[in-house]
Amino acid sequence: MRLASVFQKIHDRTPKLGKAVSLATATGVILGNSFAGSIPVWLMGATKIITGADVADKAIIKIANHWIKSNNAVIDTVLPKKDWRIQLPEDVDTSGKYLLVSNHQSWVDTSIVQYIGQDRLPLTRFFTKFELIYIPIVGQTFYFLDFPMMRRHSKKQIAKNPALQGKDIIEAKRACSLLKDKPFTLLNYLEGTRFTQAKRDKQNSPYTHLLKPRAGGLALAINALGDEIDGILDMTIVYPDGIPTYADLWQGNIQRLSVDVRYLEVPDNLVAAIQNGGYEEDEDVKAQMFAWVEQIWQDKDARINEMLTKFEE
Repeated sequence: MRLASVFQKIHDRTPKLGKAVSLATATGVILGNSFAGSIPVWLMGATKIITGADVADKAIIKIANHWIKSNNAVIDTVLPKKDWRIQLPEDVDTSGKYLLVSNHQSWVDTSIVQYIGQDRLPLTRFFTKFELIYIPIVGQTFYFLDFPMMRRHSKKQIAKNPALQGKDIIEAKRACSLLKDKPFTLLNYLEGTRFTQAKRDKQNSPYTHLLKPRAGGLALAINALGDEIDGILDMTIVYPDGIPTYADLWQGNIQRLSVDVRYLEVPDNLVAAIQNGGYEEDEDVKAQMFAWVEQIWQDKDARINEMLTKFEE
């Protein structure tokens, strides 16, 4: 706390210097932790791949959680004075298995998910492109942590090789199945991209604060993990002072934030239909899924208005 008060004094007296010191400190700590953790991650990852040892898998998760906790400590240090309003259900815990859907505005969102999930939710994973595996340290860590890594095939590739049709879905289900024997939070940004006003206008989105949602990724996760999950969580993230850049987080600029997390209820008949492959085969099931997701998004749009209004009271 003493260090946090030092940073706050610098920010109060010389804001520009405070931002520079905060960014430099955060960058140094994150890079240092990333490089320091890369060797044990590689060693444990290789052990896991070669032997399948459960102890290696747990070691990798422990290293990842340490990295996240270090980042969160940096946030609390470089931004000690903050009005962050966070609500989570009381019965979530780190031993659970959850699907998590959220609106998406900034690269900061994932760091916020990690911040609020510390000691409350299992390690967060999300769908990634398989090509990320070639990024040093980050890509291999995603792989060792069993992030669902998807190989997507373009229409052109499928036209040249029809055997690729449906292979991405099969691969995604296989990747999801790797999470079945461990606690997880599987994050899905239903909009598929970060929100901007220009994207909203181009889509002619019916929502004020959101892009149109997509249902495919969530349906796939329900199909692959439906019997395993303890619940589907809906996260709403609000930045009252405007959508931040990633640098804003580490400069200490995000002083106001609101996050609301609550359970979603999925109709039992819809879950059963999706698990039986109906989303991919039956247009009626797909329509039901879209209608359910769109209702969630309508509620979320209204909730964002309420969350913003509370900051003005």
